[in-house]
Amino acid sequence: MTQGQPPGWPAAVRPPGSPEWERSAVAWLLDQVPPDYRIYDVLRKYPVLLARFADGHLAANLEAARGGWRTLRRDLAAELPPEAIEAAMSAYEREGLRLAEAQRGVAVVRAALGGYHWVPRL
Repeated sequence: MTQGQPPGWPAAVRPPGSPEWERSAVAWLLDQVPPDYRIYDVLRKYPVLLARFADGHLAANLEAARGGWRTLRRDLAAELPPEAIEAAMSAYEREGLRLAEAQRGVAVVRAALGGYHWVPRL
């Protein structure tokens, strides 16, 4: 029997409690971290640990994207045309949204891996 899914549940992860849901969670979490993380068997063996690694990685990348967005104009305005600056600002914004969504997904997957059960609201 499957349990409810919270808002922000990643589409690539099967619902908690369904067959192979943890396997799909591990696969998705591995997609959120650098490919080199796949060599660490401990991360596959303990998905909660993998979720922690993924959260840290995404948090660092989100902070880097925010920092880049804040300083782009100041740092490169003299070297790039205005349209390149605006395109880069837009890319930073989209990447920030993607990273924040992935980080929310990691949080809910981590909670489910830890045994948290969501109850759908009527």
